[in-house]
Amino acid sequence: MNTPSQYLFTSCQYGAENALKIEFAEIWPDWRLSYSRPGFVTWKLPESVKLALDFDIRSVFARTHGFSLGKVAGEQANGLADGVWPLLEELPVDHIHVWQRDETVPGSKGFEPGRTPLADEVAVLIRDARPVRAQDRPTPINRTARSGEAILDCVLVEPNEWWIGWHRAATLPTRWPGGVPLIEPRTEMINRAYLKLAEALRWSQLPMAKGDLCAEIGSAPGGAAQLLLERGMYVLGVDPAEMDALILANPAFAHIRARAAEVKRSEFSRVRWLFADANVAPNHTLDSVEAIVAHEDIHVRGMLLTLKLPEWDLARQIPTYLERVRSWGYKHVRARQLAFNRQEICVCALRNRSMRRFKPKGPKRGRRKGA
Repeated sequence: MNTPSQYLFTSCQYGAENALKIEFAEIWPDWRLSYSRPGFVTWKLPESVKLALDFDIRSVFARTHGFSLGKVAGEQANGLADGVWPLLEELPVDHIHVWQRDETVPGSKGFEPGRTPLADEVAVLIRDARPVRAQDRPTPINRTARSGEAILDCVLVEPNEWWIGWHRAATLPTRWPGGVPLIEPRTEMINRAYLKLAEALRWSQLPMAKGDLCAEIGSAPGGAAQLLLERGMYVLGVDPAEMDALILANPAFAHIRARAAEVKRSEFSRVRWLFADANVAPNHTLDSVEAIVAHEDIHVRGMLLTLKLPEWDLARQIPTYLERVRSWGYKHVRARQLAFNRQEICVCALRNRSMRRFKPKGPKRGRRKGA
């Protein structure tokens, strides 16, 4: 099948459009900006460019992407739904993904990205408007697709303006509606760090197992530790601030109430997975992590690092940050602005995918002195 369109759409975080444009200027310099709204950007491809249907956009800031087929606009939702299918022509459709572009920054004013009742209602209208074929099965709406399946994308850019796209699912985020996974906490979250780590683990697919020892730099008040403990991990939390009482009461958690630079390297000797989410500049986070993982007696297999971007222009430095992590001996390093991130990115680093699993013992039971 030929490229369905010479236009591409990208969905991103509200406010991250400039970072996305900076990134594309480097990796896709011949693509021309076409239409842009907060959280949604389209691009015009050169006529000579023909992309594979499951092409990798290689973007940190694009949550998901696909071929842009045009828009439908009007006052009546049923009429808009009727106008969707002619844009698809003969393209196959296995799933329907509908989402609203972000209305503000995640975590602001109670907003979190993801599935909404309005998006589900529109998806049903679109599905019901599909031309009837006796052999068709009911088309799934707003579910995680399987790799290789064909997706009809509908972005609710404005209440009366829907942008229609199409893509073939390949990477895990392109299988999620709008590039946002469904996160369902088991209990009330301590804070948003729970959501960020839940998405990071799903995206990174780190080969963790129950009983593994994790260290978290910037652990307070404990949202990420809460998730790790729920999954059966032992957790060493490093933070001078206080932890939530629920976390401190868990015997699989140990708290070192100090900054990472003040902690003896021997405390990390049995750690296999390292997490860092501190409210400091990227190089400060990388300095703290390097001082740990570069030690000859420490063998951290994989990491998830949150790098804050106080200025969007720091997007230009991301390749430098990733190369620095690779210089520590981590062969598999990639970055993504998670849907539940704010003005920050997540870096995943793994030494070797084929490395055999270690089964370390957990930290000592109870709290450490000073916890």
